Amino acid sequence: MQQGQPMIIMGEDAQRVQDKDAQEYNISAARGVAESVRSTLGPKGMDKMLVNSMGDVTITNDGVTILQEMDIDNPTAEMVVEVAETQEDEAGDGTTSAVAIAGELLKNAQDLLEQDIHPTAVIKGFNLASEYAREQVDEVATAVDPDDTETLRNVAETSMTGKGAELDKNVLADLVVRAVQGVTVEADDGSHVVDLANLNIETRTGRAAGESRLLTGAAIDKDAVHEDMPTDFESANVLLLNDPIEVEEADVDTSVNVDSPDQLQKFLDQEEKQLREKVDTIVESGADVVFCQKGIDDLAQHYLAKEGILAVRRTKKSDLTFLKNVLGAPIVTDLDSLTADDLAVGSVERDDDEELFYVEGEDAHGVTLLLYGTTDHVVDELERGIQDALDVVSTTVSDGRTLPGGGAVEVEIARRLRDYADSVEGREQLAVEAFADSLELIPRVLAENAGLDAIDLLVDLRAAHEAGDENAGLDVFAGEVVDTAEAGVVETAHAKEQAIASAAEAANLVLKIDDIISAGDLSTSGGDDEGGAPGGGMGGMGGMGGAM
Repeated sequence: MQQGQPMIIMGEDAQRVQDKDAQEYNISAARGVAESVRSTLGPKGMDKMLVNSMGDVTITNDGVTILQEMDIDNPTAEMVVEVAETQEDEAGDGTTSAVAIAGELLKNAQDLLEQDIHPTAVIKGFNLASEYAREQVDEVATAVDPDDTETLRNVAETSMTGKGAELDKNVLADLVVRAVQGVTVEADDGSHVVDLANLNIETRTGRAAGESRLLTGAAIDKDAVHEDMPTDFESANVLLLNDPIEVEEADVDTSVNVDSPDQLQKFLDQEEKQLREKVDTIVESGADVVFCQKGIDDLAQHYLAKEGILAVRRTKKSDLTFLKNVLGAPIVTDLDSLTADDLAVGSVERDDDEELFYVEGEDAHGVTLLLYGTTDHVVDELERGIQDALDVVSTTVSDGRTLPGGGAVEVEIARRLRDYADSVEGREQLAVEAFADSLELIPRVLAENAGLDAIDLLVDLRAAHEAGDENAGLDVFAGEVVDTAEAGVVETAHAKEQAIASAAEAANLVLKIDDIISAGDLSTSGGDDEGGAPGGGMGGMGGMGGAM
């Protein structure tokens, strides 16, 4: 107040939500995002159809894909999306689990807040529980050898179950394991390193997924630039070129005036000479095959064909980089500096039915997964499932630990957390117990998505673990509690640790906020949507609606 007049601090369009209203607002937004993907979890999870502003349709049950495609326009909700993105980057799978656990943590935290437990006590309890849970994951985990093909195949099949790749998971899991083993090298310290940069995925439509195959080398979806060029070489000198085989153009706009046909002909002759010199440089280097990222002039194509050289133009940058790994050859950026040392030896074969070139190197390693699907939507979802399987298998190889799936590890960690809570003093004990309850969301949702009685099965699971069966998990197909490790339902330990850590940190970040100050609409795009009113509304969740 100044001389009886109120002091205006914030603009007319500014919004502010404080204290419990801010906490309710944030928790509602975060839970809305988490609940939007819960129905996709597990072998019997459902898919989502996502239609973007351009009308493109994506059908998937991959958590991170759903959240990235959704038109989320709320700052708190986007923090939860980051949980999924971090999980995808660090572990490759488990995105839905991580987001669902984060949402459940916030739900249980809200109950504690309503009991007048201070947010800092809840945050401290969650931190203690998260750290202890990750320690227990390591204790429960089973060591796996990188050469244990059967276990790795089970990891791949578990990852693919419930996704588009499930119907042919036996065939595809074998391809995934062989692909990962094909790009795994042993480091000097004895650890195993999986270099997925040496693994490429090529997709084709029109055939069943079970016909997918693994190729040693690269598959290039391009045609020869001239019909008279040879297409098959058993042992070819291959040139990877990032320089156009075209007439050089001036760096600045120029114009040339000619007075006679002779002068015009001289210009044309000079251009032809330039192209001839470029082709001669390639011929003198001894190259048999040229993969060029840039363009190739029509006249140069003719000269190359006459010399018996196979040339491919407009090769994708990613394909050229992959060929570099497969062949062990450098990418030449200046044709004038080309020498025979810049070439690599490899075999090139043309598959006219698939319209692909297969390229294999002699010494360097690199593999290509050729995935088939009946339609574009099918093959896109198949590729997402295979990518997740590749990530978890490679993580298992490098990390060397697996866990029983089907909710077994969550129930076991929850049981141990409740025992641990007895040793925690103060109100943090309630937060640790709430953390344990949150982990049990996973088996509960697995049962719900399968149409089973979640309460009865969770009671059975708890009883089995109290009796000492650490591997007791859900068989959602039979609706029974089984030894999931023995049944071949296994997950990578690193993904579970990452999911617990990401979920806890995201929940704590949300709980720490007690004041939201926005220069305008409480949305991330600054659009015209009304939102952000106190009282727990989800604010500007553009395109998602308030209730999800």
